[in-house]
Formats: sequence, C-alpha cells, structure tokens
Amino acid sequence: MPSFDIVSKTDKAEVDNAVAGVVRELGQRFDFKGAKCTIEHKDNVITIVADDAPKLSQMQEMLKVHLTRRKLDVGCLDWGTDERAAGDARRQEVKVKQGIDKELAKTIVKAIKDSKMKVQAAIQGEELRVTGKKIDDLQDAIRLVKGLKIEQPLQYENFRD
Repeated sequence: MPSFDIVSKTDKAEVDNAVAGVVRELGQRFDFKGAKCTIEHKDNVITIVADDAPKLSQMQEMLKVHLTRRKLDVGCLDWGTDERAAGDARRQEVKVKQGIDKELAKTIVKAIKDSKMKVQAAIQGEELRVTGKKIDDLQDAIRLVKGLKIEQPLQYENFRD
C-alpha cells in the first residue's frame, strides 16, 4: 500500500552554524562592543543572555536572520519567556523543536479523518504514517496538511508506492 511519513526534524549542525554566526556578528557589531552578551546551543536549547531588553530583542532578530540564511524555518524555535539574570541582564531559553508532539499529531489525524479522504493516519512515536490505496489520495492528504497553517515545520518523507 502506498504510504508516506510526516515528520518534523531540525538539523542540529545548521542550528550550531547559525548560533556561531550570531556569535561572530556580536563580536563585529559596534553597538555590542563592551557588552556582556552571549548565546550558546546545548542539547536542543539555545540560551541567550543580554545586558538589557533591547539588546535581547536584537539578538533574537539576529538568530532569526541567521537561521533563515541556513534555510531553517524559524517556526522550529519555541521561545521561552525572558527572565532577569544578574543585575539588569536578561536571559531567555529557546528550545529547538524535534519531532511532532502528541497534541499536534492528534490535530493532524483529526483533520485528515474529518476530510473524509480515503487515507488512514497513524501516530508512530514522534511522526505520523499516512497510508492509502491511491497515490492521488496521499497527495491530497499532503495538500490538506500543508493548508492547516501549522507553525512547526513539517517534512514529508518515505513516499512509497
């Protein structure tokens, strides 16, 4: 039976490269000279520390720009709340999304079932498997999922005949 998988993967190496680009830009920009602003990436969490709120927002924008240059979707980031660090400094943790969580998977499966297409969707861990009798039905299912306006970037893999 024809099938395909819906997954959400973010390339860790590209995220590392984007963070390294932000670090380089921090060292070169005049408005960050002498500032104690840092950004680091460990275990799918990016930690941003800035002297004040305006510098924090500038660093967020730099991160978005560098991720976009690396052809990564900014929707893969889960922005945490910024909190006070030592003195007037601000800290923010940004999680890099990997896999499809249960709630999003249930939403996608429900949308596919409600559309009355002749395909079946099954949750398999952090991905979805969609099967059907005809390839055209599977392509319609991909169009439907793309039209759902999901913030998290999704990839469609293992399209089998």
